[in-house]
Amino acid sequence: MALKVALLGCGVVGSEVVRLINDQSSELAARVGTSLEIGGIAVRRLGRARGTGVDPALFTTDAMGLVTRPDIDLVVEVIGGIEPARSLILAAIKSGKSVVTANKALLAEDGATIHAAARDAGVDVYYEASVAGAIPLLRPLRDSLAGDRVHRVLGIVNGTTNYILDRMDSRGAGFAESLEEAQSLGYAEADPTADVEGFDAAAKAAILARLAFHTRVTAADVHREGITEVSAADIASAKAMGCVVKLLAICQRSADGTSVGVRVHPVMLPRRHPLATVNEAYNAVFVEAESAGRLMFYGAGAGGAPTASAVLGDLVAVARNRLAGTHVAEGAHDTGLPVHPMGETVTRYHVALDVADRPGVLARVADVFAGHGVSIRNVRQEGFGDDAQLVLVSHRAPDAALARTVEDLRGLDMVRAVASVMRVESFGQD
Repeated sequence: MALKVALLGCGVVGSEVVRLINDQSSELAARVGTSLEIGGIAVRRLGRARGTGVDPALFTTDAMGLVTRPDIDLVVEVIGGIEPARSLILAAIKSGKSVVTANKALLAEDGATIHAAARDAGVDVYYEASVAGAIPLLRPLRDSLAGDRVHRVLGIVNGTTNYILDRMDSRGAGFAESLEEAQSLGYAEADPTADVEGFDAAAKAAILARLAFHTRVTAADVHREGITEVSAADIASAKAMGCVVKLLAICQRSADGTSVGVRVHPVMLPRRHPLATVNEAYNAVFVEAESAGRLMFYGAGAGGAPTASAVLGDLVAVARNRLAGTHVAEGAHDTGLPVHPMGETVTRYHVALDVADRPGVLARVADVFAGHGVSIRNVRQEGFGDDAQLVLVSHRAPDAALARTVEDLRGLDMVRAVASVMRVESFGQD
């Protein structure tokens, strides 16, 4: 007997899911052990043009009625957002249906509630498509590395920002020009705030950290900075240092293993690091584990087809579990590791100062660094007279000490402006 699937949403991803289920029906049946049949598709408005090959008779605006129908076995949610997705998923779980979702925002905000409900109901919640599109990343973290100790997960998890920064680096384009190009190609939304301000990457970082360190992490725990302040001068300065600017999600266990740090912000990264070569709108995630060593996952991180591929992979998995009468109970044994404040994170700063070109300026600036226990790794002066600029890179220090250093530099009478502040990370590539 076929397993019936309810689909919530039929946009770019949803219509591609329908196409794959229809086009690959025989292959999917062979992999699952029975056929998969779409039992209904919930949409907000009827009569709107949908993808080709979608039977209009399947559409309904009664999403709650669909997910609680007795004949529905599995639910796929691709509408996104917090509500009504959360209520629909919880209702489906309560009705005994396993769920596949691509909803990173919901999982980052309230994943604990959803996983607890799934454990209580004895059903699955799979969500490979919520991070890095088609890249098989979450299940390796959850399953393949379950017996290992993950020290760090870092990656490029937002294709829009990677495309923008890549254009700024490779073509010398400005931020606004690169964003406009990304929008024209469909990589960026008309309102790109979620991408360029780092909200999208922060949600994904929360999910990655929870899986990697087996502890509760929400989007609110993630230190977040976007790329809107990255300038052509920052890109040029990074090039002069043999670096490239990337927006990274960085999830790291503390040196003593008693806490974790989770952050998203622009980074000057050495060009010899594997992540530095990830161009265009691609995603890549680097995992460092105690026994497995260094692993890298790379591929298309967004788009209808890649995301639908991840959804179908999860759908096959939950369908197999349904037939076998089993499920994966996630989050039942969290370690309880706290997320430490950003101020405790040890990092380096690249600081560009517009300064008065006169004797003693460097000495006074160096005194400010020393006053906060921060040593200077290297310094150079660019320009003369009114165009004089000091560019300094610190040694590693707590982020709070570095932030206080920058704040005091703003108060010096010989510093006209703090032109730029960006973190520099090497991750063993010095």
